[in-house]
Amino acid sequence: MFRGVSLALLVLTLFCGQALAAEKYTVASDCTWPPMEMLNAQKQPEGYSTDYIRAVAKAAGFEVDVRNIAWDGIFGGVATGKYDIVASSTTITPERQKQFDFSDPYYEVVQAVVLPAGTSIKSLADLKGKKVGGQIGTTGIFVMRKADVDADLKEYDDVGLAIQDMVGGRLDAVICDDPVAMYYVNKKADYAGKLNLSFKTGDKEYYGFTVRKGRQDLVDKLNKGIKQVKESGQEAKLIEKWMGKSN
Repeated sequence: MFRGVSLALLVLTLFCGQALAAEKYTVASDCTWPPMEMLNAQKQPEGYSTDYIRAVAKAAGFEVDVRNIAWDGIFGGVATGKYDIVASSTTITPERQKQFDFSDPYYEVVQAVVLPAGTSIKSLADLKGKKVGGQIGTTGIFVMRKADVDADLKEYDDVGLAIQDMVGGRLDAVICDDPVAMYYVNKKADYAGKLNLSFKTGDKEYYGFTVRKGRQDLVDKLNKGIKQVKESGQEAKLIEKWMGKSN
């Protein structure tokens, strides 16, 4: 009798434990966009977006497994259910909203043009006839095409390769999100004194976490976590950690 009751209690305990276990979601992140997403010395994802999605998960009561996934396969993967969430500095655009659902914004950006030290521009029009690099599929590329300034646009798998080519004299400029531009200009020791963040566009963009169409349940969880991260002051701490103190 006692043993039977003990067994029943054990089964009930295990069942309750499984029922209460937090859901775990696979997060895809292209770790070539510092300081937002990058790899640490142990080749593990880190950065502002990585810290942010982990903080959101903790606040909303779920777990995440963040994986380094190449940009060219990241959206196809979330569309087919291979990944649950994209946390990769994805700008919320009307075109993307037709194909995916997004969380509330978690970061505001503008596009920035990086030039070799000693050179500058006052507008995108000044890039006419210049060789301009950017990461493929990013809004920097979209902005340059929309501006239609007759620049020679070159697309790269990694914005770091574009910066490298510019320092090597093979490009005249690189366009990317402003936190990424600030990282290469101000924080990347290899390029100290070699770069100039010359121009920022006026149009604001907003990053959101991306999920497959119809996953409103997951969007609601993400938004709950984002709200708590903002209101708790944790967002401000993450900005200071990765981008420095605001002036």
